[in-house]
Amino acid sequence: MKTSPWLQSKPVLSLIGLLTFFGIWYFAAIARLIPQQFLPMPHEVVIKLIDLTQTPFAGHVLHEHMLSSLSRFGMGFLLASLIGVPLGLLMGWFGWLDDIVSPLFDALRFIAPVAWVPFAALWFGTGIGGPTLIIFAGAFPPCLINAYRGAKGVEIRYVEAASMLGVGSFKTITEVLFPAAVPSIIAGLRIGAGLGWMSLVGAELIASSSGMGYLIVKGQSSIATDIVMAGMLAIGFVGVLIDVALRKIEARLLAHRR
Repeated sequence: MKTSPWLQSKPVLSLIGLLTFFGIWYFAAIARLIPQQFLPMPHEVVIKLIDLTQTPFAGHVLHEHMLSSLSRFGMGFLLASLIGVPLGLLMGWFGWLDDIVSPLFDALRFIAPVAWVPFAALWFGTGIGGPTLIIFAGAFPPCLINAYRGAKGVEIRYVEAASMLGVGSFKTITEVLFPAAVPSIIAGLRIGAGLGWMSLVGAELIASSSGMGYLIVKGQSSIATDIVMAGMLAIGFVGVLIDVALRKIEARLLAHRR
């Protein structure tokens, strides 16, 4: 039996997935499988989300918490990108640099970003440096690894052609390796952005007085599950917007590259 083409379309399948998720959520809430205090109805979470845009909680309204989080995320992710991508390309070109950096990097990249919280608190106190370090720890490894793999995956004939034309190492990296590695680099930036954004809650445990992580922690301490879930919903939505923006940049770069 053949399935109708419209049932196989991506928007319809996505809608089915969302309806299934919210249907299970409503069923669990109505059947009291979990006490209502700890599992509010979906529409109650949406109402609370709207209320948070007008009524301050933990000292700020929702968009002020979000802007605070985005500023910290922006600093950590930008730093990870500016260091990780060039270093990955250089490691892919210079074998001696790869041998120097890889052992230390391979040991550090398996440390969860949240594990840096105590050190960030000791080193930076309550300043912006602590959250920036945590987000950097989450975003940096994918940026470096994908740039490195992109550089290593460049077809050797392009490198040989540049060498025959007398192109130096710097120009080879900027005009051969980097353009060829763009798809891999963008993929690394997308993964790094996701991990950095997820590290945000851990980053804002460091005595922050604002931010989405701070809002969620305060909601948890007040046993306000609707606020916690509203904050999680907002974090997820903004995370999707960040990924969509990076996908748009990727599409434009690939179109220009072609």
